[in-house]
Amino acid sequence: MATNKGEGAKAVAKTETNPIEEMALGCSIGNLSDKKDVFTRADKIDFKSWDLQLDKHLSKAWSRDKDVSLVTKKEEWEIDLAKLDIRHVIAHGTYGIVYRGVYDNQDVAVKVLDWGEDGIATAAEAAAIRASFRQEVAVWHKLDHPNVTKFIGASMGTSNLKIPSKDSTSESNNSLPSRACCVVVEYLPGGTLKNFLIRNRRKKLAFKVVIQLALDLSRGLSYLHSKKIVHRDVKTENMLLDTRRNLKIADFGVARVEAQNPKDMTGETGTLGYMAPEVLDGKPYNRRCDVYSFGICLWEIYCCDMPYADLTFAEVSSAVVRQNLRPEIPRCCPGSLASIMRKCWDAHPDRRPDMDEVVRLLEAVDTSKGGGMIPDDQSPGCFCFTRRGP
Repeated sequence: MATNKGEGAKAVAKTETNPIEEMALGCSIGNLSDKKDVFTRADKIDFKSWDLQLDKHLSKAWSRDKDVSLVTKKEEWEIDLAKLDIRHVIAHGTYGIVYRGVYDNQDVAVKVLDWGEDGIATAAEAAAIRASFRQEVAVWHKLDHPNVTKFIGASMGTSNLKIPSKDSTSESNNSLPSRACCVVVEYLPGGTLKNFLIRNRRKKLAFKVVIQLALDLSRGLSYLHSKKIVHRDVKTENMLLDTRRNLKIADFGVARVEAQNPKDMTGETGTLGYMAPEVLDGKPYNRRCDVYSFGICLWEIYCCDMPYADLTFAEVSSAVVRQNLRPEIPRCCPGSLASIMRKCWDAHPDRRPDMDEVVRLLEAVDTSKGGGMIPDDQSPGCFCFTRRGP
């Protein structure tokens, strides 16, 4: 009997901890049923320790799953900020700053976008814009057209982005808002179309150059519209030139995928002077607001001048909507080009042509006989803007 008791005691002592350790490690206990005469005293089980070990084990497992999930959720358009080298500021915009940089040995322009940190939008509004931005970037990265700035990639955060400090001896990213995003596109050294026109304000452009620039812009917009993208801020300042004077559409800061219902697209979005009447008036709009803006740009390209230069913002806004104000077309402008301008900036969106039709109209313009604006220094007495008739 003594021997049997001793053996029983050994069995109890042997099994008081092992099953608990197995459970704490998440192991199966099915094999315990195969052991004959093996049991565990419930009053000897340390449930608190068991729970702590089990929680620790589950926490590690959850952490591993989370890391795997984060890796798999990375979008194909997301860039590696470690490969991005920012050099200096190119320009400042409404929603952020544009920098010159290098990404994967390619010259790029980096636009750091901020929609809320400086009070432009509330936290909820900024979150909604970020969500919309993510959806639209998924479309932008698939765009491929010679007249649309090449999209390299984007990042939903800038915590690892190094911005050169003002003293140029150190790098810092402390000035970046925590919710900022960045977009990386190809760098175009020719500058903006606006600056190009300003440089040619006195001598004007040859008619062939006018049509070439107009065709580049119209083809780029036609392509965007075919992808259901409305730029919403078409202006010469948002068009860039390469070293061969090819024009490419840039700055998609306020662009968006066209809604199925025009009523879903409202609000004053764009730049005054280029904005369509329906946009200025807060009415629903569609891609034809870009057509209107193109008409203004076409006039600007031909004249190498600014529309409504002598009017205030308030005067322009009211007159465009209420009085059908439009830039004055010079008398020397060929009728074919003047007709395209008028069609594009018609007050009624439905009467404006689609951009693919504008492309066809421009391709039909005869440039063999000239027709450009007369340079200021060649004809001081030019009557291009003199009214026709009484």
